[in-house]
Amino acid sequence: MQRRKFMQLSGLTAGAAMLPFGLVMGREVDAAQLLEPAADAAAKKKMADIALNAARSKGATYTDVRIGRYLQQFLFTREMKVQNVTNAESYGIGVRVIANGTWGFSATSDVTPDGIAKCAETAVAIAKANSKIQTEPVILAAQKGVGEVAWKTPLTKNAFEIPVKEKIDLLMKVNGAAMQNGAGFVTSNLFFVNEQKYFASTDGSYIDQDIHRIWPTFTVTAIDKAAGKFKTRDAISSPMGMGYEYLDGLASEKIPGPNGLVGYRNSYDMVEDATNAAKQAKEKIGAKSVTAGKYDLVLDPNHLGLTIHESVGHPLELDRVLGYEANYAGTSFATLDKWKAGDFNYGSKEVTIVADRLQPHTLGKVGYDDEGVPSKEWNLIKDGVLVNYQAIRDQVHIIGEKESQGCCYADSWDSVQFQRMPNVSLKAGTEKRSVMDMIKGVDKGIYIIGRGSYSIDQQRYNFQFGGQLFYEIKNGEIVGMLDDVAYQSNTQEFWNSCAQRCDQDDYRTFGSFFDGKGQPSQVSAVSHGSATTRFNGVNVINTGRKI
Repeated sequence: MQRRKFMQLSGLTAGAAMLPFGLVMGREVDAAQLLEPAADAAAKKKMADIALNAARSKGATYTDVRIGRYLQQFLFTREMKVQNVTNAESYGIGVRVIANGTWGFSATSDVTPDGIAKCAETAVAIAKANSKIQTEPVILAAQKGVGEVAWKTPLTKNAFEIPVKEKIDLLMKVNGAAMQNGAGFVTSNLFFVNEQKYFASTDGSYIDQDIHRIWPTFTVTAIDKAAGKFKTRDAISSPMGMGYEYLDGLASEKIPGPNGLVGYRNSYDMVEDATNAAKQAKEKIGAKSVTAGKYDLVLDPNHLGLTIHESVGHPLELDRVLGYEANYAGTSFATLDKWKAGDFNYGSKEVTIVADRLQPHTLGKVGYDDEGVPSKEWNLIKDGVLVNYQAIRDQVHIIGEKESQGCCYADSWDSVQFQRMPNVSLKAGTEKRSVMDMIKGVDKGIYIIGRGSYSIDQQRYNFQFGGQLFYEIKNGEIVGMLDDVAYQSNTQEFWNSCAQRCDQDDYRTFGSFFDGKGQPSQVSAVSHGSATTRFNGVNVINTGRKI
């Protein structure tokens, strides 16, 4: 499949039911083949050494090698029918080099000694050809080799070991629960990814990693035939860096909310959520249309994560700030002069946003990035002030740092690695505060749950966000459901309106399973954590208004 086609997935985190079939990376295989063992670390080290030696012999001053086996299983259902089950495997090697001060990259699925050596030699030839038009040499931050190490996603149930029938039975139960509670239509899906990645470099690193991700999701539709109306409600799940245990639905990981709402932390009850979704979709049909105006917003983590992603995560990618993404995804309002000033007011003092690849169970959690840099955490915004960006080994010198922040990633062995968003999260409040405590302090507001439609400009400044569920708050109480809600703001105005955060007990993550970037396009997976957060005096529009 062409990777550009695969990018159709990237904008559909909340609408997986609309994914066309067959959009998988690699060759389609039987489910049993996904369980076949890969080459062991010793065999991969021999392969990597062939590439390292071949590149060195042709004049490379730096080389890194990525040997990757990428496994996917996607399941699609509608009502009581299975629409599709896809199983895919992709395996090969990518070699990146610096020669004559310039990057070169080549990849191959021919993992014989001759095929690997030829791939490395091609990478060097490309680097030397590129050097003829290179104006400045690559400045690569030093990285101490870590030797032979291994890292695995901590899990108790490997999703690929669970029989397909058991997964389909779960989806049928989900769909049945939704239909029994008033849904007219329902689609449900399971996405499983396993990246078996081996990294080696001339720095002296040989890193073997086994990374797992999971995303259960659905869309429920309720219909009022008499009125000619319908409303939908998507899953309030989050894609996670976990195994099949995420679907255990542990009571200890549920966070009860107002009006019978349930939030999920590190365990998800898909049947319960589908049951609630059907009831809430029916309620949305009769919900009052919002009156446009200024409101205090109480934003659930499953909603706020997308706003963090779009208005903080993307604009603070250093390559975007430098204009490298201008042709495809735009630039950033958060320019270097704002960071250099040391006092750029990105948000209120309530806003401390961190980047990391360390939080347990998140999509960004790994041992090492695709440049062999150990995972770490760093501040992007501290007490409202812009303090840093996301940068990798050949970028950090631009912001005066000597070490990479460990956020380099490639979505396949045949893709060149580049800067990708790590987890980007809003720190929870330090004062004890529940969602109900927060709502009690709001005179005129709206409580918003879930991801909806959105738009944001090319500099990630002016935006509009919707949601899944909206509840009107009057004099400290929820008085009913609203519809046709979206809020408009700009990034600096919005984050400066941040007034309160719930505490760590309410902290949860939102995730994007197919986040797109780059040319040729690549996808990555990233989580965004927060507790429920209050923003004061935000402009709300009525999206159902007819002009």
